Amino acid sequence: MIKTRLVRLLSHTKKYIVQTIIWQWIALLGQIASIFAIGRLVDGILAQTVTKNNVIMTFGILVTAIVIRFVCDEMATRASFAASVDVKRILREKIYEKLLRLGASYREKTATSEVVQMSAEGVEQLEIYFGKYLPQLFYSLLAPITLFVILSRISLKASLVLLVCVPLIPISIVAVQKIAKRLLSKYWGLYTTLGDSFLENLQGMTTLKIYQADEQKAVEMDEEAQNFRKITMKVLTMQLNSTSVMDIVAYGGAAVGMIAAITEFINGNITFGGTVVILLLASEFFIPLRLLGSFFHIAMNGMAASDKIFKLLDLEEPKQGSKTLPEGSLSVELKDVHFSYEKDREILKGISMEFPKGSFISLVGESGCGKSTISAILTGRNKGYEGKVQIEGHEITDIKEEELMSHITTIRHNSYLFKGTVEDNLKMAKPDASNEEMEEVLRQVNLLAFLQTQNGLETKISERGENFSGGQRQRLCLARALLADTPIYIFDEATSNIDMESEEMIMDVIRELSKTKTILFISHRLANVVDSDRIYMLEEGIVKEAGTHEELMKMQGIYHKLYESQKELESYVSKHKAHDQQQVRKAV
Repeated sequence: MIKTRLVRLLSHTKKYIVQTIIWQWIALLGQIASIFAIGRLVDGILAQTVTKNNVIMTFGILVTAIVIRFVCDEMATRASFAASVDVKRILREKIYEKLLRLGASYREKTATSEVVQMSAEGVEQLEIYFGKYLPQLFYSLLAPITLFVILSRISLKASLVLLVCVPLIPISIVAVQKIAKRLLSKYWGLYTTLGDSFLENLQGMTTLKIYQADEQKAVEMDEEAQNFRKITMKVLTMQLNSTSVMDIVAYGGAAVGMIAAITEFINGNITFGGTVVILLLASEFFIPLRLLGSFFHIAMNGMAASDKIFKLLDLEEPKQGSKTLPEGSLSVELKDVHFSYEKDREILKGISMEFPKGSFISLVGESGCGKSTISAILTGRNKGYEGKVQIEGHEITDIKEEELMSHITTIRHNSYLFKGTVEDNLKMAKPDASNEEMEEVLRQVNLLAFLQTQNGLETKISERGENFSGGQRQRLCLARALLADTPIYIFDEATSNIDMESEEMIMDVIRELSKTKTILFISHRLANVVDSDRIYMLEEGIVKEAGTHEELMKMQGIYHKLYESQKELESYVSKHKAHDQQQVRKAV
């Protein structure tokens, strides 16, 4: 059972596999030599021709064989380990390189949890396939042939009987393989599904607790775990049954060979010493194949994992652009852009927009109207759009992805902070940034004073920045974006879900930034877009209205209606908040 594509992909491991086989074969030859020495000694004892030198020589051969066996086993283990390390390194590099080529849109084609499982558990299974299974497969073919050639000089009949019985084990393995392939494919599918659910539930634990839906999800996960347990038990049962079959074939074949050898001795065709040699080496015809059978089930699991890995590696890659972008301010233009996540649900329906160099452009509209979809298209996360999306006259698909990333910075409402320090997170935007540069951007977002009361740039950040408030997290993400200093900035609901003070502070930074950069600002709160050079009002994937704040207000259309309703609501909230504060002061 050899997957040729897998072997070709990992051709570097061939030398280690060959080394493992050679060391195993040398160890076998040493064992054969020691047993032949014992057989010769037995014949000498029976013929009463044994001398002191014969005993010493036999003892010397046995000691030498033991040393050879120890050295060969050690070297075979090292070669197997080298093959395993090579396999893990190469496969993980291939997966990582594929994800890089798929780019920011890789999640459209595969789940993150599945990639993690393939890179961890799947690769570990293939480590055993290359480090143990493949060397054992070839050694299992070499060992019986070697034994037959040597033992046929003692008894051709007994050796032939043993050799004929050997293929019964591979036949049983092939029979099991047909059942195992379907079973292990289902096993791996359920395994990845369970992992996907676990990761999703873990990430959404807070939301589940808020809505008290954790018990329901626990029940669903229990059901998935039960399904996985059942398929696991089926796999273990299949392994146990196939192991039993292989044991019967192996020991039965050795027994038949032994009987043939004893019959030859009774008939006077071989000596007693020759019989002892065959009896002691009969099991060696079958032990390599029996050991192969024990690796077989793990190898089959590895094969199922390799199918998943190749499915990822075979994913169609987006067109790789070759064009670069000039330095300085950049313009953006969308012409008749259509986009759908699903065939029967179009999100963008012929959108056309212009973002001149150094302009402050805002996109507004209700949730689901396509604002964030436009942002994802501009950053290369959403592929497969129709129409034209151009930056400085270059179609976005013709631009190198690294060029796109180095010229556009996106700040979302849930931008990620990594576990580490403030400095670690800031230097992601500019690895060679000086302390003065980092402190300056922190000062701009009014975060420096707070950090100086902590440990400054060395202030620790927990996973996702959970030890910071929502406003502090967002301001730190903004500071990181400012440090990147790119020509285009996209703020995708960057001021949502934070306190009013932080929101106003971030808006001040954005307004100042708009004097030198091209800004695309996406917001649900219209009070924040009043100063925009141009506002696009979207509804159901269509630009319904476009213009400055004053122009849109004069139209008395959707924008006017939404702005007035928000203004009225905010005024109502402010009034009642002031009233409540007054009541509290009176009570005090």
